[in-house]
Amino acid sequence: MTGLLPFYRGLCTLSNRQARRKAGIVGSRCGFCGTQSSSKPQPNFGLLFDIDGVLVRGKQPIPAAKKAFEKLVDSRGQFVVPVVFVTNAGNCLRQTKADQLAHILGVPITQDQVILSHSPLRMFKKFHDKCVLVSGQGPVLEIAKNVGFNNVVSVDMLRESFPLLDMVDHNRRPKLPSNPVGNLPKVEAVVLFGEPIRWETHLQLIVDILLTNGNLSSVHQTRARPHLPLLACNMDLMWMAEAHSPRFGHGTFLVCLENIYKKITGKDLKYEALMGKPSELTYHFAEYLIRSQAMQRQWKHPVTSLYAIGDNLMTDIYGANLYNRYLEERVARKNPKAVAKMVSATGSATAVPQEEESDNLWESELALPSATSCKSVLVCTGVYNPNVEVSSDASHCIKETVFHGHRDFRFDPGLVEPDHIVQDVAEAVELIFEQEKFVPQ
Repeated sequence: MTGLLPFYRGLCTLSNRQARRKAGIVGSRCGFCGTQSSSKPQPNFGLLFDIDGVLVRGKQPIPAAKKAFEKLVDSRGQFVVPVVFVTNAGNCLRQTKADQLAHILGVPITQDQVILSHSPLRMFKKFHDKCVLVSGQGPVLEIAKNVGFNNVVSVDMLRESFPLLDMVDHNRRPKLPSNPVGNLPKVEAVVLFGEPIRWETHLQLIVDILLTNGNLSSVHQTRARPHLPLLACNMDLMWMAEAHSPRFGHGTFLVCLENIYKKITGKDLKYEALMGKPSELTYHFAEYLIRSQAMQRQWKHPVTSLYAIGDNLMTDIYGANLYNRYLEERVARKNPKAVAKMVSATGSATAVPQEEESDNLWESELALPSATSCKSVLVCTGVYNPNVEVSSDASHCIKETVFHGHRDFRFDPGLVEPDHIVQDVAEAVELIFEQEKFVPQ
């Protein structure tokens, strides 16, 4: 990112500044170098990009990605429309992911344009001062503190304090009798960031924490009672890297944890919250960042349309369509004609969502959205990659016979029907510009 700034600063301070002066244009300041820039055209739509399978495969960029961003970034290094990258990855900080994307795509990207699966945890303030156990890989303690948690322990810290608990790998068992160190505070909640390394260790110790109510010095209590609050990020069953076929994701780890817990206790594992795509919470957070970008650029028109571009029917498409339903319901509550139409169709006013005091966490924390629609665009460079010629008609989308979404999300065929199917992200951007009749200057 820092290596790109002198290049864009040079463009802004030389040719573009002279061109603007000759044209007599006075506009908003460039977000990257501080120079003045024209504010036209002003889009009223924003783009939500998935990353893996859309922009990259593993660490390799998909060729169409650079072509797409040539249209999205002008010669001053500014995005011509609001852009947010929404990924279910969660093993790094937002700034780290922004720097990786900037290097791969060759455009300046800030952390405020990136949503990782754990980003919405910033809104769960009631847990920020509790002692939480975190699971995942990468700098999990730093990630947890970055999103607001003040008292954090990791699975590795549990292993060190209670060495007799991790027994699957015979080579890691203590060679001599060992007593618990027991110098950790009582765990009050569990946060799952993403798929960990050594699944057997994490599955064992997370179940231990849940069955001892956070006190590993005690024995399991399998009788029916509420377990500790559990928050999980990233529900992807599989994701697309360099391999020919999709790989296990954190959703697969959650399937293991849920079934182990139920096998032992006879009860379902309960989540305080599930975030990452396809959760509405994640899409509302993305809409908030899109709205913030438009305000910073002083674009006068509110962002009313969102386009979510992804490669996974069960996360990207399902999530975008689910959020679109939420936006449509908000419009219906405020539009008398829409209400009348719904009453006429159903024969009952009870089918109309009523305006009431919202208990949705995202609405109270982020304010209500300005967007009224969220359209889904499916690309064929990742998890969804048919061997037949792709049709632009969403009705030709291959129907899934097995639901790969999370257990707590109801399968609805309408939610996995994309609004558009295209070959790659470059075609997606071209299609959206055509739909919006948008021609960047």
